[in-house]
Amino acid sequence: MSSLVGKKAPFFRAGAVVKGGEIVADFSLDQYLGKKHVVFFFYPKDFTFVCPTELHAFQEKLKEFESRNCAVVGCSTDTEESHWGWLQMEKKAGGIKGVTYPIVADTTKTISLSYGTLFGDYDVNEDGDLIATGPMIAFRGLYLIDKEGTVRHQLINDLPLGRNVDETLRMVDALQFFEQNGEVCPANWTKGSEGLKDTHAGVADYLSKH
Repeated sequence: MSSLVGKKAPFFRAGAVVKGGEIVADFSLDQYLGKKHVVFFFYPKDFTFVCPTELHAFQEKLKEFESRNCAVVGCSTDTEESHWGWLQMEKKAGGIKGVTYPIVADTTKTISLSYGTLFGDYDVNEDGDLIATGPMIAFRGLYLIDKEGTVRHQLINDLPLGRNVDETLRMVDALQFFEQNGEVCPANWTKGSEGLKDTHAGVADYLSKH
């Protein structure tokens, strides 16, 4: 599985549920090109266990992403109808009612495959079609995409390992700091901290003070 960092985010057009309950047939990340950064994350399956904690965690921080002009989009290999049904279920019952950002339905598994997150037993025939030989779901992949559609950060967790949404916000801040100031972000950088110039003199100056 190769990294997508530095490459254009793979194009797709697929069904999705938006605004907490509206099913659309032709959702695409292209709507954000030139306008917003995007956090695009995959999760394994609706009606499961770690997944709702992550979806609610992104929702709880959604205003913080929006204040940074960054869209949040989720995706799994479930159908639009499955997403919709889960969105009707109360949080206290294990549902994701209240989640308002788009959730893409990768029913063909091709989005997960193109982003390198597809997990399961499958073959690819000479026409490029997926032939399932067992269940196919997505690992917990996450991609930070800039306004030009280039992947700038990629993270893939195994199924039992939930992600840290605050760390995702930190990566958005780091990318935007670099874009705005031209300085790079050292280890453990947080918003409001000092960056450094990517020169020998710059790193020497930074290390002399830290």
